[in-house]
Amino acid sequence: MALIDLFLSRAVKRGTLTLHRPDVPARTFGTSEAGFPDVTIRFTAKGVGRAIVSDPGLGAAEAFMDGRLVMEQGDIRDLVALLTSNDPWEQGRSALAASRLRRAVGAAAHRFGRINMERASKRNVAHHYDLSDRLYDLFLDADRQYSCAYFTDPANSLEQAQADKKAHIAAKLALKPGMTVLDIGCGWGGMALYLHQKTGAEVLGVTLSEEQLKVARRRAQEAGVADKVRFELIDYRKVMGQFDRIVSVGMFEHVGVKHYRAFFGKCRELLADDGVMLMHTIGRMGVPGVTDEFTLKYIFPGGYNPALSEIVRGYEGTRLFPTDIEVLRLHYSWTLDHWYDRTVAAKDAIVALYDERFYNMWTFYLAGAAAAFRHGGLCNYQVQLTKGRMSVPVTRDYIYEEERRLRSA
Repeated sequence: MALIDLFLSRAVKRGTLTLHRPDVPARTFGTSEAGFPDVTIRFTAKGVGRAIVSDPGLGAAEAFMDGRLVMEQGDIRDLVALLTSNDPWEQGRSALAASRLRRAVGAAAHRFGRINMERASKRNVAHHYDLSDRLYDLFLDADRQYSCAYFTDPANSLEQAQADKKAHIAAKLALKPGMTVLDIGCGWGGMALYLHQKTGAEVLGVTLSEEQLKVARRRAQEAGVADKVRFELIDYRKVMGQFDRIVSVGMFEHVGVKHYRAFFGKCRELLADDGVMLMHTIGRMGVPGVTDEFTLKYIFPGGYNPALSEIVRGYEGTRLFPTDIEVLRLHYSWTLDHWYDRTVAAKDAIVALYDERFYNMWTFYLAGAAAAFRHGGLCNYQVQLTKGRMSVPVTRDYIYEEERRLRSA
């Protein structure tokens, strides 16, 4: 029996996967079951099975990108969903993990990559965020919120869920008139502009992406608030001054574990005495780990999703008060579902911008990420930290009250 047959016979029990390959009779793995997809794939070249067995994520991704793995029934999201739903994180089987050798090499590379110097940080950010503006317009909401939305109802539209995310975060910042805010990793400026519009706060957004900076500054100019909402191309470590509030959404994944303590130390330095900080980051629900090779190679070089224990170790000793920690479990899977659907709908435009290989890579990334939040060990953490013991109320009622106000404003 070929290794790929052994691998798939262990990996697929519920739902079916039918495999066609050169010079080998078709074979079906698993049993049809409601709630699990039935998928058919074809290997168009030899060696695909070996690559997948060695590292299922990277091997399948590259084969799909290059047309050596072709979907014949279902799409790539169905294939990823079938495999991951048979191997949920809570069961601890890790049937889709890379081989021991590949994991050992990956762990060594991860330790080496933790040295995230400023030049590397800017290069890593550019790899992903300096892609064509048109690409992000095709699959994000109109405000270009490229982070986990907040679904008060899973049936909500992406636009509603992203608006609710901004209200949720703004409420946790407990903003008051006349305050100043630092937005670390400000993206295309949506959060900064929202905070000013809803609360009148003056905001400084900082980014390492030149493309995001251009868009953010243009948006502030067009809104007539460029004197109140400023954007700068600067590393957070070089920001000076003090701010009443700090917000950081989807940036912490690029800091590097080695620099967590320095990150929180710098935030404490920048916070006013009664300051409040809200950090929103992808995280892992289990122990510290390593970033998979596909993501490092093609999507987020230098990126890492921290365990909660690593975040805590980062701020402990800084004398910041952890005043609220919220875990968003399925919200990002729903967000990514919307992004995937919009990407598929825009296939022709994306292929015209790049090529078929890029489109395949992007859909594999979105499908795999959604599955990681739905069946895997990823989640989102929102961590609120304060400099003073009484900087926010002692119960969470103020969050929901302010959310309601912001949504109706």
